[in-house]
Amino acid sequence: MEPVEIEAKTLIQKSKTPSNDYVINSYTGCVLGCAYCFASFAGRQFGRSVTEWGDYLYVKKNAVELARAELARMPEHKRHGTMLLSSVTDPYQGHETTYRLTRGILRELTAIEYPGQVRVLTKSPVVTRDIDLLTSLPRAEVGMTVTTADDQLSRWLEVRAPLASRRLRTLVELREAGIPTFAFVGPLLPHFAARPELLDHLFGQLADAGVTEVFMEHINLKRYIRERMDQVLAGEPDEVREAYVQARTKEHREQLDVIVAGLLTRHGLRLRFDEVVHHDDNDALRRRLAGPA
Repeated sequence: MEPVEIEAKTLIQKSKTPSNDYVINSYTGCVLGCAYCFASFAGRQFGRSVTEWGDYLYVKKNAVELARAELARMPEHKRHGTMLLSSVTDPYQGHETTYRLTRGILRELTAIEYPGQVRVLTKSPVVTRDIDLLTSLPRAEVGMTVTTADDQLSRWLEVRAPLASRRLRTLVELREAGIPTFAFVGPLLPHFAARPELLDHLFGQLADAGVTEVFMEHINLKRYIRERMDQVLAGEPDEVREAYVQARTKEHREQLDVIVAGLLTRHGLRLRFDEVVHHDDNDALRRRLAGPA
């Protein structure tokens, strides 16, 4: 699959996600192509369907230049906002080793000593390439998405993503470099309700990797995502397929919340935002975070 180079008009956008003020997506599309990804809508502007997710990548070749110009125009009081790289793509997917857009943007943030939080969210060990820049920023943290500790399960849902075991090692490497880290267990896989020992194992592996805080999100199963998930689930056991049907109910999410709470306590992990986030509740969470302490 050959990426398509494009010229973007803007780069730094206001974020719609809780706890992030701005977001930078240097790529449209993501070659990791994870079956559950909510961002599979992102290619609509280029006429891409959700079934093509993972099969296209548009590279904003002028992203570094845009970052430099837009940061220069950003008023000082706005530079204290949290900057996320990235929300609808992986900033360190394989083509980053060629285009180096994420590295270039981090260099621009470093050059102005951006005082706000710079938050990276990825599944890729390529992030360790930029340890020098991440440690130079006043406030940087890296979140590693780890949905399972089972490499076989990871390969089932995250076909082209780095294996779960490699992501766990990456968390160790980042911690050893002195970079604050967290794990993003998102989505929280529905069949953990029937197999809580799998989530227990995941939390244990995260704790062993030095993680102390996790951000968790219930799976988003809107119709366009179910179209992709149904293909993956077709050959799975009845209990697994049933879990993904039930995952759309409040009762199922509450059952998982109880399991999560007990296992977090067992492994000494802290839950970011004090709740497992659900996409339909983002506005309520945002209001809570913006309210008085």
